[in-house]
Amino acid sequence: MSGNLLYAQSGGVTAANHASAAGVIAEERLQPERIGRVLAARNGILGVLRETLVDTASLLDPDLRRLRATPGGAFGSCRFDLDPEESNPAQYARLFAVLAAHDVRYFLYNGGNGSMETCRQVQAAADARGYALIVVGVPKTVDNDIVGTDCCPGYGSAAKYLATSVREVGLDLAAMTTNAGRAFVLEVMGRNAGWLAAACGLAAEDDSAAPHLILLPEVPFDEARFLERVRDTVARWGHCSVVVAEGLRRDDGQILSMQDRSQKGYVQLGGAGEVVAELIHRSLGYKVHYAVADYLQRSARHLASKTDTAQAFAVGKAAVRRALAGQPGVVGMKRLSDVPYRWRTNLLPFEAVANLERKLPPEFIAADGFGVTEAFRRWCRPLISGEDLPAFRDGLPDYLRLQLPLLPPALPAYGA
Repeated sequence: MSGNLLYAQSGGVTAANHASAAGVIAEERLQPERIGRVLAARNGILGVLRETLVDTASLLDPDLRRLRATPGGAFGSCRFDLDPEESNPAQYARLFAVLAAHDVRYFLYNGGNGSMETCRQVQAAADARGYALIVVGVPKTVDNDIVGTDCCPGYGSAAKYLATSVREVGLDLAAMTTNAGRAFVLEVMGRNAGWLAAACGLAAEDDSAAPHLILLPEVPFDEARFLERVRDTVARWGHCSVVVAEGLRRDDGQILSMQDRSQKGYVQLGGAGEVVAELIHRSLGYKVHYAVADYLQRSARHLASKTDTAQAFAVGKAAVRRALAGQPGVVGMKRLSDVPYRWRTNLLPFEAVANLERKLPPEFIAADGFGVTEAFRRWCRPLISGEDLPAFRDGLPDYLRLQLPLLPPALPAYGA
């Protein structure tokens, strides 16, 4: 089957998703006789519906290398779910009209578990209407919560940045300790899964080092036990460093804080770190600082993991090869060994991944619920290994600001 390939990004961006985009484009350029053009949609599946597409052919090899080392989403992203086809057939009619107008026969979607559901929907709809299309999911998420894969591209770099930040702030905290006691709280992403919070545990070289306590969504928050541990830690070391996942819940399942709810019911979390910091100050009288990593943890390309970017590039290339082989599904990562660290890509069925969520397994959580085990450290260390630094200019990273012109539309405007 010949035709064009369409690539798009969805969900929160990472420091490594452009490595996957570069892998897609690089692999296509090795096989020009089998793929016409590599198009990219602006802002994910919304860009497909709106027919806001660009041609990557004008992206020269030097800029492709710069793109690989650039954070963010050069092609734009979105948080948009397709409706079930039976409830919105017009949406699918438009989708396939755009694909047909641009002779798209391969669709690669770079995103998290929700995006893999979009892949499943599009492939099922193509099969039902007899439209020749192969859909392949290209995984990426700093949350590392995609089921069936050993790890997710994007996670390793975010984990490296957070663990580094915690180690550095721990040294600062220890230097400024006073007799009155002092604490620092860092809030990190993690709605239902504590992979990022757990990664901060790599920073501690011994019991005296930060982080002293990690609060995970998988472990119900017990206020009394927590305060007792903070008090004991300060009594022992003079200070206490705490990492809090944004989705931290009480025993009754209530999230410690939430800021907003979208029309579709999507809760934007935030404020758990502030709640915990205020609790420490109010209950124990310690001086407390808190910080929110927020976008910093997912966009810190200046400290990217070499392993992470290599894996992101590999899944992009593998997605093209799977598509050309006529194999729809989600490209995953399979670990072959810990030491030396060896891995390969594999293929997962959409149904085994879509809209499912992988949480920290019990064997990765410390017995007291306030940290991680050596088994987690052994699993995570290879993922943050090595540095893949971008080029620097005038003391700052020389990132690519991609500006490709939109292709002329072949169809009337969406919704017109």
